[in-house]
Amino acid sequence: MTDYRSVRGMVDILPEDSLLWQRLEAVSAAVLNQYGYQEIRLPIIETTQLFSRSIGEVTDIVEKEMYTFADRNDESLSLRPEGTAGCVRAVVQHNLQQTVQKLWYQGPMFRYERPQKGRQRQFHQLGVEGFGVATPDLDAELILLSSALWCGLGVKELLTLEINSIGSPQSRGLFREALVEFLSDHRNALDDDSQRRLETNPLRILDSKNPNMQALLGGAPTLVEFIDDESRDDFATLLEMLDAVGQPYVINNRLVRGLDYYNKTVFEWTTDALGAQGTVCGGGRYDGLVAQFGGRVTPAAGFAIGLERLVLLLKGLGRHVTPQTDIYVVTAGDAAQLHALPRIETLRQALPDQAIQLHLGGGSFKSQFKRADRSGARFALVYGDSELASESVTLKSLRSEGEQVTLPDNQLAEFLAESFAEKIGE
Repeated sequence: MTDYRSVRGMVDILPEDSLLWQRLEAVSAAVLNQYGYQEIRLPIIETTQLFSRSIGEVTDIVEKEMYTFADRNDESLSLRPEGTAGCVRAVVQHNLQQTVQKLWYQGPMFRYERPQKGRQRQFHQLGVEGFGVATPDLDAELILLSSALWCGLGVKELLTLEINSIGSPQSRGLFREALVEFLSDHRNALDDDSQRRLETNPLRILDSKNPNMQALLGGAPTLVEFIDDESRDDFATLLEMLDAVGQPYVINNRLVRGLDYYNKTVFEWTTDALGAQGTVCGGGRYDGLVAQFGGRVTPAAGFAIGLERLVLLLKGLGRHVTPQTDIYVVTAGDAAQLHALPRIETLRQALPDQAIQLHLGGGSFKSQFKRADRSGARFALVYGDSELASESVTLKSLRSEGEQVTLPDNQLAEFLAESFAEKIGE
């Protein structure tokens, strides 16, 4: 056995799972296209300053979780821990904020965390971002888009929308002061993690999973007491829109999200089907981030989906995608295989939607037919000595009692096209 192993927390996606990933990606792309969002492809590596400035220098991500290194010019670079910062950088760099932009991206992100179910050091996100719309109809569209994705994947019954308004940076600053004062008076009751966050990022204490901390927070000031009027009005309008389309939600006044750039509306889609890793999707508004990166003031909002967690949900429902082989080609020896090879290439061009697998490695007819049956193919094409002599092919049904037929080579594509068309029409 090899001594080589993948890096801890960076896992291989094997063929048995990659088909499910492809299905997820295809459904996502279709929904995003339906809502008018366009794909943008972003670098995996960015300058470290990009993340420390946007995410926040005192967040856990920047302080403890980023993969950061110096390149040969001694510039500090980091593997991206999330996608929004890079997307905003691209919008500013290429001057895309001049018009409304509706963008999406997907790919690997990197955080040095303790690997566990649904949380890896290399993980994958699908991110969706909208720029140039200040009104809450953008927030509503993002939520409804994500809901449409859950419907397309058949997991909506497992997910709950939690939503909150965290107000403007100014109103949140006032709340922060009141929260710190309250928690400082109860410092001895704080767990180690909360004591550390009290000095750096106190709002994250609201997300604590420690039951004792949640009990203590029951007496703390609430963010809703400090929300500015504009944020309050926008939130009320958003809820009205969600009510109009019948989208259920739960208002969670302790939902703050973990990144510094958020303002006004934030939301998460959560599930109780994945244990501790219950957040599958999260996002909200970040109206100040474009200007922070040197662009003009541009309102924006977006969300990101943890694809590993979504795959786990699909697996929990028994959703699997099996490899598809429609036609399996059996040949009698080298001469028959050489005869079949150009004909099969022509057949693949004629039937681009059908998976045609040519048996490789030789073997008896019996062993080849066993492989053909295991492949799940509907038909076996047989090229033997008699077929070579008559330039024909024998077609054998593997999934029904239909008789086998022998056809001239030049009639095979038309016959199979009609056969698969009948299958689709059944």
